[in-house]
Amino acid sequence: MIEQLVPLTSEYYDAVWCIEQRAHAFPWAESMIRKDANQLATNFVWLVEGEVVGYLYGQNVVGEVTILNVAVDPKHQGKGYGKKLLLAFMDAMKAAKGEEIWLEVRESNTRAAQLYESLGFNEINRRAGYYPTAHGREDALVMTYFIF
Repeated sequence: MIEQLVPLTSEYYDAVWCIEQRAHAFPWAESMIRKDANQLATNFVWLVEGEVVGYLYGQNVVGEVTILNVAVDPKHQGKGYGKKLLLAFMDAMKAAKGEEIWLEVRESNTRAAQLYESLGFNEINRRAGYYPTAHGREDALVMTYFIF
């Protein structure tokens, strides 16, 4: 089976937009998904046999890498693709001279937080009431990983 991390280009926007809507209760605006990358962007898709099963939007500003948005298609969750996507991204950022990776995750997204922790991310802070929910707001866990 061929699995690979490739740069997110316009040919993948339709697939990413479909996943974004299925994977997130509060998806990004379509214009954000289809926005062309700038020189700071570190946007990738994870392909399995040529099918987009996940994606990651990030940026690298002088070695400080931020994961802005990441998802695996719900029909492919639980197969290890999220972990593979993140590990490949971490390797790519090490090669790009990244020094640390930052992210925020919903407090209620325990599966994602556990995955990040298993990969070496540590919770360093919280942003109270950061994310909207159907009944109010919830905290964001701020996590970081130091690339060695």
